[in-house]
Amino acid sequence: MDHRNFQQRYYEFLDYFRIPDGPVFLVICGEYSCNGIRNDYISVLAKKFGAAVVSLEHRYYGKSSPFKSLKTENLRYLSSKQALFDLAVFRQNYQDSLNAKLNRTKTDNLWFVFGVSYPGALSAWFRLKFPHLTCGSLASSAVVLAVYNFTEFDQQIGESAGAECKAALQETTRLVEQKLTTHGKALKASFNAADLEIDGDFLYFLADAAVTAIQYGNPDILCKPLVEAKKDGKDLVDAYAKFVKEFYSGTEGVSAQSYNQKSLKNTAITEDSSDRLWWFQVCTEVAYFQVAPSNGSIRSSKVDTRYHLDLCKNVFGEGIFPDVDATNIYYGGTKIAGSKIIFTNGSQDPWRRASKQISSPDMPSYTITCHNCGHGTDIRGCPQSPFNIEGNEKNCTSPDAVHKVRQKIIEHMDLWLSQCQDPGKTCI
Repeated sequence: MDHRNFQQRYYEFLDYFRIPDGPVFLVICGEYSCNGIRNDYISVLAKKFGAAVVSLEHRYYGKSSPFKSLKTENLRYLSSKQALFDLAVFRQNYQDSLNAKLNRTKTDNLWFVFGVSYPGALSAWFRLKFPHLTCGSLASSAVVLAVYNFTEFDQQIGESAGAECKAALQETTRLVEQKLTTHGKALKASFNAADLEIDGDFLYFLADAAVTAIQYGNPDILCKPLVEAKKDGKDLVDAYAKFVKEFYSGTEGVSAQSYNQKSLKNTAITEDSSDRLWWFQVCTEVAYFQVAPSNGSIRSSKVDTRYHLDLCKNVFGEGIFPDVDATNIYYGGTKIAGSKIIFTNGSQDPWRRASKQISSPDMPSYTITCHNCGHGTDIRGCPQSPFNIEGNEKNCTSPDAVHKVRQKIIEHMDLWLSQCQDPGKTCI
């Protein structure tokens, strides 16, 4: 037991709060610096329900580090379990401070928790572990299943890309692997990735670039130029390098240094520390090793289990291993026994393979798939860059599908909040 304290950053947005009895929406921040409350679809929900919106930064990330150094021994308190207890303590303290402001005691507003991706899993897990502290949970693209060898991830990318684009991506990977053995330095330089000395880091960088386009519902940005280049007999590697530099590094702002194990070993707290911190959680708790499947893979076969294990050892030292079985036993994986959780997933999202997609008959939760949607589309909408106001769905491939999912979210929130408010009905 460690009783030391540390400062944890949070934000609040009260413009729509219906004083004194409006609900409080707890938006969970995840594996990144939490720089405010995003103006996404949760803003629409807050306005509809008269809710206050609060958001807590995940321990260790951003301005919320318990230590002045991120050396491996100092990361022992970085886990989803600790994050959930942080949320529980914050929820209680914020309610107390709200009561003090409103000059009342022993009163609880109705709370509802939200999250997308890893925070989506935290949202579901918070409802599972602390059902008395929230009326319900929205778990968008929630990766509740820890997966050691996540081959299904690459397989879903292939399905979502479609046959033509998948073939072009596979051919690109084959050509990249060939050039890597003969003209490696020049090849890496053409992707602005000359500093990635480890070939696996470089190949992971290239794989993630394609993933991002498909995962977030922008397949045409990737597929159109590649398919056209393949049909016209043009250089696929050049076409892919152009995509990576313009979209992944340009529009998305992802630096190749994020994949450099030398950078990941940096224990100083910097703007780039999130990469090291998330890899620690990957290497100790959830894995999600995005390895190439044995047949029909898009990513290079060199991005395998050994690459991931070597990265964990190289960056964090001996004895680091992801105990996915312990994680799934603790939370239940896709058999999570939590009630009043809305699980939303996009049909095109590779992460849906680690989420709950089938309802459990014995637990009153709700699952819905958004047709032709990507990662967190129900909350994010389909923004170009920067984020559109209030998660606007007008740029989505299937705006009607997004609208349908959002209507179901409202229906369940309305029901569960009303049940929570009625003293004769249980919130659990």
